[in-house]
Amino acid sequence: MTDSTVTQPEGREEVAVPRAVTGEDRRGLLGRLRRPRRPRLWFEILLIAVSYWTYSLIRNAVPEQRHEALRNADWIWRAEHQVGIAVEQSVNHAVNSVSWLIVGMNYYYATLHFVVTLGVLVWLYRWHPGRYAATRLVLFATTGVALVGYYLFPLAPPRLMRGGHFVDTVMVHHTWGSMASGDLKHMSNQYAAMPSMHIGWSLWCGLTVFALASVPWVRVLGLLYPAATLLVIVATANHFWLDAVGGVLCLGFGFTVARAWYGSLPHALPRLAPGPRPEPAGAVRSA
Repeated sequence: MTDSTVTQPEGREEVAVPRAVTGEDRRGLLGRLRRPRRPRLWFEILLIAVSYWTYSLIRNAVPEQRHEALRNADWIWRAEHQVGIAVEQSVNHAVNSVSWLIVGMNYYYATLHFVVTLGVLVWLYRWHPGRYAATRLVLFATTGVALVGYYLFPLAPPRLMRGGHFVDTVMVHHTWGSMASGDLKHMSNQYAAMPSMHIGWSLWCGLTVFALASVPWVRVLGLLYPAATLLVIVATANHFWLDAVGGVLCLGFGFTVARAWYGSLPHALPRLAPGPRPEPAGAVRSA
């Protein structure tokens, strides 16, 4: 049935009730929420600040189950030996022997995790507003599900293993490359290593840049960033290889949530947010 007027026997005409009220768009509110729109700067700044504060609060509120975390680290280490990928110790010692390199990695670990992620969000906001909300949802869903991992599988990083003989590079070189070492260690949950959000966030950045950037060398940098991050988290003894796998799985969950909500992966959405839909016409039309 179309939006036509209804002619009464007496010859009077009634204006048809708009579809937004009658049936097809009963889910109008849900539809508006799922429709890409241009982000509002003040709202995005507030949302990101509150979300990260909440994430940090919950992450650090998870009980530090030291005994279980160390037991899980031993299990991870044995499992990696069984499949032949337990090379974290060799990488850690090799990179630690080059002072300038490991110091640079300590600062990389401390800063780029935040700087690059925020930079990609700003870039999306400015140049891809139609894709911003969907891509941000991927990041938020990835980070949210990681909290489940911290609670269900407490894990000590390699540098805290019993008899692991890993070098805590921040302590040895007196840098501030990690909130989990030195004087700042009491501000962060020491046993929230699985999954690695350094990998989850860096891969989110890399895939986003690779999918949306138009300059070839920028796209290549996008792919190199998570690869470099993987080397850094292992060399600094903050994560096992398998922690990185956990981060990738969380990111896969994030993309699944965004795909289910928007009906498309973020990069396939329009670059510019569509304008507001016109209001249903209220003019009287003949049947």
